[in-house]
Amino acid sequence: MGKPEAPGLYRHPTRSEIIEQAALEGHDADIPSNVGSLHQVPSHTIDAQLDPCHPSAPDPEKGVAESLSSNEAGIGNECEDDPNVVFWDGIDDPENPMNWSALKKWGTVSIVSLLTFLTPLASSMFAPGVPEVMKDFHSTSNMLSSFMVSVYVLGFAFGPSIIAPLSEMYGRLPLYHSCVAFFIVFTVAAAVSTNMTMFIVFRFLMGTFGGAPQVLGGGTIADLISREQRGTAMSVWMMGPTIGPCVGPIIGGFLTVAKGWRWNFWFVAIVTAASFLMALLLMKETSAPIILERKAHRLRTTTGNPKLRSKLASDLSTKDLFRFSIVRPMKMLFRSPICAAISVYIAISYTYLYILFTTFTSVYKTQYHWHGGIVGLSFLGIGIGSLLGQFVFTHFGNRIASRHLEAGTFVPEHRLPVMAAGAVMLPIGFFLYGWSVQYALHFMVPMVGSGFVGFSLLMIFMPGTTYLVDVFTVHAASAMAASTVSRSLCAALVPLSSEKMYAAMGYGWGNSLLGFVALLFTPIPFLFMKFGDRIRASGNVKL
Repeated sequence: MGKPEAPGLYRHPTRSEIIEQAALEGHDADIPSNVGSLHQVPSHTIDAQLDPCHPSAPDPEKGVAESLSSNEAGIGNECEDDPNVVFWDGIDDPENPMNWSALKKWGTVSIVSLLTFLTPLASSMFAPGVPEVMKDFHSTSNMLSSFMVSVYVLGFAFGPSIIAPLSEMYGRLPLYHSCVAFFIVFTVAAAVSTNMTMFIVFRFLMGTFGGAPQVLGGGTIADLISREQRGTAMSVWMMGPTIGPCVGPIIGGFLTVAKGWRWNFWFVAIVTAASFLMALLLMKETSAPIILERKAHRLRTTTGNPKLRSKLASDLSTKDLFRFSIVRPMKMLFRSPICAAISVYIAISYTYLYILFTTFTSVYKTQYHWHGGIVGLSFLGIGIGSLLGQFVFTHFGNRIASRHLEAGTFVPEHRLPVMAAGAVMLPIGFFLYGWSVQYALHFMVPMVGSGFVGFSLLMIFMPGTTYLVDVFTVHAASAMAASTVSRSLCAALVPLSSEKMYAAMGYGWGNSLLGFVALLFTPIPFLFMKFGDRIRASGNVKL
């Protein structure tokens, strides 16, 4: 059992701290994390009158206070005074990942960040080699040429819904190791594929298991790094999903010319395998509920006391954990107007990214006669734009939110001015890119246009995701999961018709169509800025 805690050593976390931690870990705040939970367990699971440590949390989309008493946090004094509750052995307990050495902490963050860079890199790295793949597999289908790139993202729609609840039951480390191992296996399988069916299936499985570092990485950083230092670690980690898909084709363009398209997969497999070996040797479990549950199990074995239990133990059964993880996001996507509107807008923006990924090679070969490794440089504009978008959002988005938080006037809608700016710029980027390509203007002009698109997509995607967290609080992870599923499905399927669209309409009007659709959705952030509080007040999603 944990040693008696000296007064003042531990304070009960606020509601916002619990929600922030849970969102980073990829689960709802009614599941315990390092700082406890806001329990909202169904009546058939727990009798709230008999267990005062587990009160119900409020519904999402309702205005609620930002702090709770210790009892409301699910870690009240009744639980603390119970001698059968197992917790840390004081504030300096070496088992607590927060007490690890700086070298061990940042070494773990570095490995996780590297893995989170490599798996998105694989999503688009071989895009410049698509013509060679089509030639080897004797296919002329434009639909298949697009699908072999975007099918990777389809795996992102399925993998996280299984990986997240499994990590709550077995810890982050087994999921890291098993998913990365499977990712390497299927990457090698894609490299040695002998027909199109094999190749597409293995690409899908690569995406399914490759999503693990993105699902688990935020939670790992939250396990290790204090809130004061977390911003730096999160910025480094988030660059993987932002920069990886844009850097990949640049590397892949030259690698395809030098070694052939299969070496794009061998390269990813080799580098990921080296990272996997480092993870096996250096990474340890960081999830506090799992560490404490193992500690409680050891103590039950050594003391013979079967009543000992972890302070952060979840009362959810395996069945309920999976049910909430899979059913809740779908309920929110179809029953909440806020979740539906923002998720659809994010999905459209994300889809645009993969429309460009699947067509850049053919566009620049046709209009600018780029061949060989040079064609990979066509992705440079959107990559630089995405990177700038991340920096601008981080600076101005946090600045706006901080100002209102200090004044005590913050509402979730204060996340949206940055999103509104991105919404206005997105159609401009497509108009510039499309018509400059149509008339084969200097290649820098469409690069600037695609840079506007990349910048706008990040300005829409990042504040939109943050807005969902702020609105749905306790169930933020389910809202983000709903958004992930919708955007992954759209990004995998919609680009299949992009080549046909360009063939029928030309690059000018084809991209103008995308710009007009983006223009149609431009009012969304403005509408929520004006009416978001009313929509939240009237929302009532029973989860």
